[in-house]
This record gives sequence, C-alpha cells and structure tokens, in this order.
Amino acid sequence: MRIRSVEFSNFRNYKSLKAEFGEGINLLYGDNAQGKTNILEGIYICSTSRSHRRSSDRELILFGEKEAHIRLILEKKNDLHKIDIHYRKDNKKGIAIDGIPVRKASEMFGFLNVVMFAPEDLALVKSGPAERRRFLDREICQTDPFYMDDLMNYNRVLEQRNKLLKDIVRDSSLKDTLDVWDEQLVRYGCRILKVREKYLKETEKTCSEIHSFMTSGEEEIKLSYEKNTNEAEFKENLEKSRERDLYTMTTNRGPHRDDFSITANGIDLRTYGSQGQQRSAAVSLKLSEIGIIKEKTGEMPVLLLDDVFSEMDQRRQEGLLKEISGIQTIITGTGIDEMTRNNAIIGKKFYIKQGTALEEE
Repeated sequence: MRIRSVEFSNFRNYKSLKAEFGEGINLLYGDNAQGKTNILEGIYICSTSRSHRRSSDRELILFGEKEAHIRLILEKKNDLHKIDIHYRKDNKKGIAIDGIPVRKASEMFGFLNVVMFAPEDLALVKSGPAERRRFLDREICQTDPFYMDDLMNYNRVLEQRNKLLKDIVRDSSLKDTLDVWDEQLVRYGCRILKVREKYLKETEKTCSEIHSFMTSGEEEIKLSYEKNTNEAEFKENLEKSRERDLYTMTTNRGPHRDDFSITANGIDLRTYGSQGQQRSAAVSLKLSEIGIIKEKTGEMPVLLLDDVFSEMDQRRQEGLLKEISGIQTIITGTGIDEMTRNNAIIGKKFYIKQGTALEEE
C-alpha cells in the first residue's frame, strides 16, 4: 500500500496543491506555520474521515471560500483507487471511494491504513487515561470492524444509562429499568475488555523491540493494562456501584474508565519520564502499529511523521530512521539537516512555503 498523490483545493492554507509521492522517505520541509502539517492532516482525513487535530469541518476550508476538496490516489494490491472528500460550509462533507459514496465514517476504516505521529501524540504518554483509551480504540478499529461495532454499541448504551441515572433523580420509579441497560453494558463491555487486553499484549511485544532498537538497548519498555473492572466481575461491580452511580449521575465502572501504564526500566513515563523519553515512547507505540497492521491486513501502512525529531537526541533519531527503512513515509521538518546528519536516504523533497509545495531534485 502506498500513496501515489494528493490534491487539495481550498484546503487549510492551500488554494491549490498537487504532490506526487515516491516510495521510502518523502520530506516536507520549510519554516514553521507554512502548511507542512496540513498535508499530513489531509492524508490522515482520507484514512479516518476526521482530522487528527479534532478540528471542525468548517475550519478545514480556506478562509473566504465556501468549499474545499481533498483527492488522494492510493495504490493497493497493484490496483489504483481514488478517495474524494468534499467540504461545504453550508452542508455536511461528502466522501467517495472510487466514485461510490461513503455513508458512514466506519466504512473508511481499513481502506487506507496510516500510522501517524504528531506533537499532539505526546498526550498519549503525558495526559490522562482518555488519550490512551482513544489510542487503543482507534488502532484496533483499523483492523477489526467487529470491535468497532461493539465500541459504538457500548458507547450508545453508556450514554443511555447515564441519561437514565439523571432521570431517576426526578422519577425514582425508573430505577428498575437500570437492569436492562446493565445487561447490555456488560455484554459489549466484556468483548471490548478482551480485545483491548489481547491487542495491548501484541503491542507491547512489538513496541518493546522497537524501543530497544531506538535506544540502543538501553531502555526496556513495558505496557500494562489497568482495568477498571474485569469480565468476570463486571456485572457484580456495576450492582455494587449503583448507589454511587445514582449519586454522581454517571457510570463509574466499565472499560470507559480503563488505562494502561507505560514504563521504561521500571520508571512510569506518564509521570516521571523526561520529554525525550516520553516522545520516544509515544513514537515506539505508534510504530508498533505498523507490524500489527501488516500482520492483520497483509499490507504495510503509510507512515506520517510530524515534527518527530524535536527533543530527540541523535542516537534516537538514527534509531528511528533505521526502523522506518523500507516504509513509505511522509515526514515534516524545518530543514534537511536532521536527515543528512543521520545519513537518511530521501526519496522526494518538497519545500513548503505559504501554502505552496515545490518539489526539489
């Protein structure tokens, strides 16, 4: 799997753009705030239908314009495919794959698999449990449509149960209907717990190998799933927590409260890791997705790296570049110094300035 080209019309700060990418490393370089990240964002949207920045659709349209387009050509199993996304300020976005409209965002997952690291992904290590749950759910959904269905159903039931908890305050007779929602929450929640735990074990093995390679064997990374409840006791714990749930008007037990720890040589990086360690751990976690996607789909995903070298020493930079050898990678940076210093082989270079992309020889 590789991206042949991407085109923008009125997307972010690009009035018009067409970039054709090669195999290996494709470098987007230039000063800050020129539009490098916007190219990665457009590609990411073609994979998931949403921006990694969690921007609204209207924010993606060039200021002063009424609509925007993204067009991406993908080579997959020796066939070419086209992804079209059309934004309108006064309407919902339209998505089509090979001319066929996509009705639900979930239909896009798995068609174009990308692994992306952006500065925001430092939150994966530094921020609260919600970021790490989001990471697990997003990555599992790329290769497991059944998990996506269970997750959507779980979140729907959770929302209904929380609404009911608030309604019971006004009408206590509704309390008896909690059992119906508890049964569904346990059914979907147990499936989620099982898949998450299995996926995290697979991730730990790959992540540990990558991190050891990147740090020349000096750091050993460990991941540990921290369940709010386990499958066997989920129903019982919901019953025990019912009075608390009624008091707080929210559901306090379930996989929506889970977390996982990230340690390097026994140090919990969530709290005590340096910026460099946290960045390396986040990158290792992201890169671990590559092998898992390859194993489950039979194809290598596309790698998107945004400002990945910041706060990494040269040893970690060299380890990262060796690790991504042979993978189509689109990477941003302020210059080419990091690449030349680390003897990276660059396939294509694009100089980005004020919403233009000049391909260089």
